[in-house]
Amino acid sequence: MNPDSSRGLCQDYFSNFAATIKNKIMTTVITILLVFAGIIALLLIIGLFMKKNHYAKREIIINVPRQNVFNFLKLLKNQEKFNQRAAVDPNRNWEYKGTDGTVGFIISWKGNKSAGEGEKEIMSLVEGKRIETQIRFVKPMVTSATIIMETESLSDTQTKVSMSNAGILPYPWNIMIPMFEKMFAKDMENSLATLKNILEK
Repeated sequence: MNPDSSRGLCQDYFSNFAATIKNKIMTTVITILLVFAGIIALLLIIGLFMKKNHYAKREIIINVPRQNVFNFLKLLKNQEKFNQRAAVDPNRNWEYKGTDGTVGFIISWKGNKSAGEGEKEIMSLVEGKRIETQIRFVKPMVTSATIIMETESLSDTQTKVSMSNAGILPYPWNIMIPMFEKMFAKDMENSLATLKNILEK
């Protein structure tokens, strides 16, 4: 066989082989992209029919008189001592407006990526029984929620503390509500356990 012909056949073979590999890679990439786009589209469609309200609540019993517990809880600066989310960035920057423990007091923060940026305001107080605050996030997303802490006297030395988190996540973020509710519940359990340890010392 002519050497030039052999070289030509080899070149044709490798060219065809390379083209085949390239086509297979392109087909695989396109398939992956289509599957990914399909998953995103499906999640967006599901989000249209999912609830937009989220809610989680947890309780704990603390062996301390109710008024003592309430006096501690009504101060937002104290709440940050047991707040699980505050622990993700102990070096965040804090600012305060107003008188802590009174309606209208605002505590704001700027932190790392995990802590984000936002503020919390005391919206209402029922002496000895209930503290309602609103938390407003700026980062990582603009959203808000109502946090309610209630104290119930079980005896002269025992108090039941309940903590709830309720808010609205607009579409398409509402597809994350099931995950967020589990996360909120876990954070509240840890926060209340820390609160119990602080007050029972």
